[in-house]
Amino acid sequence: MSQSSDRDERLTGGRSLLVRLLHGYFAVSRGMTLGVRAACFNEEGKVFLVRHSYVPGWYMPGGGVERRETALQALEKELREEGNLMLTARPELFHVYFNSRISQRDHVLFYKAQVVQTAPRLADREIVECGFFDPADLPDEVTAATRRRLLELSGTVTPADIW
Repeated sequence: MSQSSDRDERLTGGRSLLVRLLHGYFAVSRGMTLGVRAACFNEEGKVFLVRHSYVPGWYMPGGGVERRETALQALEKELREEGNLMLTARPELFHVYFNSRISQRDHVLFYKAQVVQTAPRLADREIVECGFFDPADLPDEVTAATRRRLLELSGTVTPADIW
């Protein structure tokens, strides 16, 4: 097992508690939790993925929609924060998913987006790695949900309603 995998496993226990606590807070502060996530493609057709410090695996960028924020504002903010990404066209809403693994009231708006990266995204306490990848040659640690969403986007499988 690699050092990265060992570290990811050690962080998962404590970090998953943090994620549950945050979602508990969101459940109280929000009637329903709503998130945005996007498959962000550059002009070469590569998809942008991030690896967080608090959960194992590679994910598409995204996050929660805050009060007084539209879904598109939240998406633009998350893309900027997680990857220094800027939309080059209006993103397409692909599907709405129920994310029952997080809570019984969490929904995710999933977009397909064309982007450019305005500057390299340096690692910090939240994002430890990120980059563009050929959809046919993804890192081994890509999450099952991320792989599934990319297959849905390609038309290979029918979109599920559960994240």
